[in-house]
Amino acid sequence: MSTQQPQTSTDPDALVRLSQKFAHVFENPDSAEDVLSSDVFFDLNMPVWRMQLQGSGEFAAQLRRINEGDVRIDVLRTVATSAGFVTEHEEHQDVDGEELTARRLWLCAVSGSSIIQAVGYCSGEWDDALRTRHAAEAPMLRP
Repeated sequence: MSTQQPQTSTDPDALVRLSQKFAHVFENPDSAEDVLSSDVFFDLNMPVWRMQLQGSGEFAAQLRRINEGDVRIDVLRTVATSAGFVTEHEEHQDVDGEELTARRLWLCAVSGSSIIQAVGYCSGEWDDALRTRHAAEAPMLRP
């Protein structure tokens, strides 16, 4: 059963800017209210877990709980949809001097200038050892 997504008339450039602001929330959870509706719904899918959260404050609190170090997000691409956008980003987090990385894909529904729903898929965190093993066993054909 599918749920109908709200329609948005936001232009593609505005959606790219909104995607960048969304990425900033991971770096600074205090900015959540600037981009997320107060009752935003999150459906988060990780390698061996799934959870749902509702509310910009709940999402910001979750980020504060799980962030172990400084976070940097690189937005790799953003594509407009009829209801918002899809964005791919890569997270870099410094944890005790080691860089952990995670790749995520987000399907976001937008109303006005706020994200009202986000479904996220995450690769999980990769440390240096896993990135090295991956490069040796499954080299990428494209970045």
